[in-house]
Amino acid sequence: MRQLPNLLTGSRIAVIPLMVPVFYLPGDWGHWLSAGLFAYASITDFFDGYLARAWGVQSKLGRFLDPIADKLLVAAAILLLVHADRAHLIPSLAILAREILVSGLREYLAELRVSVPVSQLAKVKTGFQMSAIFLLLLGAGGPSWLYADILGQIALWLAAGLTLVTGYAYLRTGLRYMDD
Repeated sequence: MRQLPNLLTGSRIAVIPLMVPVFYLPGDWGHWLSAGLFAYASITDFFDGYLARAWGVQSKLGRFLDPIADKLLVAAAILLLVHADRAHLIPSLAILAREILVSGLREYLAELRVSVPVSQLAKVKTGFQMSAIFLLLLGAGGPSWLYADILGQIALWLAAGLTLVTGYAYLRTGLRYMDD
């Protein structure tokens, strides 16, 4: 856990219990601080894997914790946003369902020693998803010229569409290994 990439992953998990109460702060402070914490966590998602590969310090712990940290962060933020009526339920459910499906599928395929690499489209989906959540967390607290609420909703629906496409692609790949 002492390697920087693992510390970054751990900090992403640690952000979640901070983001929840900050989200409910009155005024623009809650918007800015929760969006800032989410942005920090999103950036660490890129750097933990990049640094682990670049420095040759990939670890079993990191491979285990990284996807869990990602899913916990996204799920917590989406639940906060839906609860506060700042994100639409349908795309939010699509995103959460895909995350659960892909996690279960990867676990099943790992038992078969089958690796499913992350597709380029899935990386684009993640970009839209993280951008959408950031914008929705910022919401009305952001500058008026940004139209954070509207852009966030559009990005959320785009992320949900990409979620369905990439989720189907992963499922189709996994089904090849499920034939009895």
